[in-house]
Amino acid sequence: MKQIITTVAITLLITVSNAQDKNINTKKLGKMETKTTLTNKEKAVALITSLETGDKSTIAYINPTNYKQHNLAVADGLEGFGEVLHHAPEGGFKANVVRSFQDGNYTVTHTEYDFFGPKIGFDIFKFENGQIIEHWDNFSELAATNPSGRTQTDGVTKTTDIDKTEQNKALVKDFINTVLIKGEFDKMHNYFDGDNYIQHNAMIADGVSGLGKALEEMAKQGITMVFEKNHIILGEGNIVLSVSEGTFAGKPTSFYDLFRIENGKIAEHWDTIETILPEAERKNTNGKFNF
Repeated sequence: MKQIITTVAITLLITVSNAQDKNINTKKLGKMETKTTLTNKEKAVALITSLETGDKSTIAYINPTNYKQHNLAVADGLEGFGEVLHHAPEGGFKANVVRSFQDGNYTVTHTEYDFFGPKIGFDIFKFENGQIIEHWDNFSELAATNPSGRTQTDGVTKTTDIDKTEQNKALVKDFINTVLIKGEFDKMHNYFDGDNYIQHNAMIADGVSGLGKALEEMAKQGITMVFEKNHIILGEGNIVLSVSEGTFAGKPTSFYDLFRIENGKIAEHWDTIETILPEAERKNTNGKFNF
């Protein structure tokens, strides 16, 4: 069955690629014909959205012979992707991309899913020559609004300050390493504008004070959250994603933290926290990270 899925997927890919002439969409305007090439970010959004729409043409965005999968519950290559689609529930999956951005060959999407249950997810795709060659993701279960009445995905979606991309990435990297990994909480004030901090974590209220109270409450319950290593920082303008590894409540955990930067300070935060699948349950050997 897996071989049949792979063969069908690759055949569809070749057919679509030839028909679309390297993913170029042709539109006729009267007697004139114009061609528009999608950006990598647009391709990533289209691929995620196709989980809901069933648009099979988007499989052309995946390299059929060189696609490395880092979701540990999915088999490697196009075969693994096809197997996931094969197990879609009646009516298909649901996928609403709320945010997306691009950093070099990488794209990031922040999505509301109904994917084997309601979830919030981040997907990272690496492109080469216009096709996806690698994929990472991180999911959290959909939760109710947090103590400040915010959802896990609402808030600012517009990307601005493109000229400040590297500056903002450096700020987030320094925050992750100094405060979350080294534990130098006395330096928190360097990264925030007073107590102004919009929070979308389902369990934490707004403000730096809200974060502090949540950590104190966790400590009282004997729950620890430990950041051990940052693997990559990706960003575009005022939006920056950090991917880190550590433990939560003693379990190996992947932390995806998305920040919005305003005037050189961290102003808003979204995240997903996912337990890393044990080796015995993994369907590929590529690792959760390995960027």
